[in-house]
Amino acid sequence: MRTPIINVMDRAARRAGRALARDFGEVQQLQVSRKGAGDFVGAAARKASQTLRYELAKARPQFRFYGDQEGPDEPPAGNHSWIVSPLDSTKNYLHGQPHFAISIAHEETGNLVESVIYDPLRDELFWAIRNTGAFLNDTRLRVSARQHLSDSVIATGMPVVAEGDHPRYLATLAAVMADAAGIRHFGAPALDLAYIAAGRFDGYWHFDLPPQDMAAGILMVREAGGFITDFEGRAGSMTDGDVIAANDQLHDRLLGCIRSADPGPSETEDH
Repeated sequence: MRTPIINVMDRAARRAGRALARDFGEVQQLQVSRKGAGDFVGAAARKASQTLRYELAKARPQFRFYGDQEGPDEPPAGNHSWIVSPLDSTKNYLHGQPHFAISIAHEETGNLVESVIYDPLRDELFWAIRNTGAFLNDTRLRVSARQHLSDSVIATGMPVVAEGDHPRYLATLAAVMADAAGIRHFGAPALDLAYIAAGRFDGYWHFDLPPQDMAAGILMVREAGGFITDFEGRAGSMTDGDVIAANDQLHDRLLGCIRSADPGPSETEDH
């Protein structure tokens, strides 16, 4: 059932993931001295990016590579791209929190075709193929079947200090908190979307996600039977980065809740 491209992404993610998992123990030791942890994590992310670039280019040299550590390559012949997040999330990794992943998507002529999200500490490989399905290792994934916010656990991504539109986010957070059974913030957008596909979360929303943090997850959610759109309800490329995901019943309810509370961008926020 797996395609050759999925096998390529699997091998690349596992090789980069082994190094990230090994170095993760060192990060926890560095936290004790509070010296050098940030530099160490930056080096680990760059090493993971280099490993992924090497492994993916070896298998498909004609593909572009778009990742966290650098901009996209000059377009080669053909219309294929890798969209890669080598370490999602660096903040969790830096603080010794065991919740991070490697995310890889294959895009062809603007369409997401295959994707992988790999959690190296739990050895969980989430993968999806367009028009085929989404899987965790060898198990088929389906989004949660819950239909009411009052029964649902909703995940979110919060803006960090000095970044993002805090008043806008807090308005939407207050609205969802008032209606949902619970809110979770794990800080790793790719894994959050994989968890939506696996039914571990019932819904998810996030402002201003970059493409490399959501590309693999977009396909994962869709292939698990979920809906993922921007805040206008559009299911296109979502290049603006505003994302809302849930099952087909809950999506409109969550979207309506957020839109009713969303005051729009703050005047101080440059959009």
